[in-house]
Amino acid sequence: MNKNITKHYGLISKEDRQRKNGHKSKIVWFTGLSGSGKSTLAVHLERELFARGVNTYILDGDNMRLGLNKDLKFSKEDRKENIRRLSEVGKLFVDAGIVVLVSAISPFKKDRDEARKIFKTDEFIEVYVKCSLHECERRDPKGLYKKARAGLIKDFTGISSPYEPPEYPDLILETDKESIKNMVTRLIDYLVDNGLFEV
Repeated sequence: MNKNITKHYGLISKEDRQRKNGHKSKIVWFTGLSGSGKSTLAVHLERELFARGVNTYILDGDNMRLGLNKDLKFSKEDRKENIRRLSEVGKLFVDAGIVVLVSAISPFKKDRDEARKIFKTDEFIEVYVKCSLHECERRDPKGLYKKARAGLIKDFTGISSPYEPPEYPDLILETDKESIKNMVTRLIDYLVDNGLFEV
């Protein structure tokens, strides 16, 4: 850290914001192949949490690449920086007392582990959105797999670039086997069981 930079602290703490909101703040990190259902799960979970009075926000990987991360490509180095920025922005939301839902392929285990390190143990929830490559290609909602197979997209996760599944995720959701309703219920139950409303 630059010796000329000093961290400043406010008079309102994260815990103060959590008490005001009536719930803890956490980051729910959805990782999985393109087309696995990460964004779909995030928006449905957010709707359910919002209905329960929980303050939430979604940081979607694609949306972030349209703004803050639009200068990044898809090399391993840029993917690492993409995840670093997502996690740092997510930390700001958690500090603000909000439950932030991150939906990003985040293909490399080391990058996800680095993201986890900047949060307290009970704040970071890694959700592996598991879906077979075959099913993701069948869905291909953005037509990206077709382009990758044709050689039009380089370094595409699952085709020409690896995806490293989480070894010990907090939750595994198999979107080619379970309904959205059932998976959202499991997510809500997990959050409640892990102290979402205990302030």
